[in-house]
Amino acid sequence: DIKRATRKHYSSEEKIRIVLDGLRGEDSIAELCRREGISQGIYYKWSKDFMEAGKKRLAGDTARAATTDEVKELRREAKDLKESVRLSTSPCKKQNCQLERFVPVQRLLKIEPAMRAVVGVVSVS
Repeated sequence: DIKRATRKHYSSEEKIRIVLDGLRGEDSIAELCRREGISQGIYYKWSKDFMEAGKKRLAGDTARAATTDEVKELRREAKDLKESVRLSTSPCKKQNCQLERFVPVQRLLKIEPAMRAVVGVVSVS
């Protein structure tokens, strides 16, 4: 079996910690990169990105990309809200009936007036 080396994915917090360690200057960049298991090219790319982000922030550009955790939380919240709306607007869930699908109101309003009375739709004027 051939085992492939997989790359470690660094979080933004880890990248910032490594860049700040390099900026402190306690160890050489080469030593820091060996200790962290990254190439010097990667370190300098992260350092450049860090400095550019700092410049943008100081210049008043406060827009930023959402973190993964923020995106997951927003998706979970949206899903919960959709489920809440679905449950609160579904007549079947309120009455605990077995009907899985029901005809949308817009479609029911197009039914002939005689049929509205049969299905119990109030006329809208």
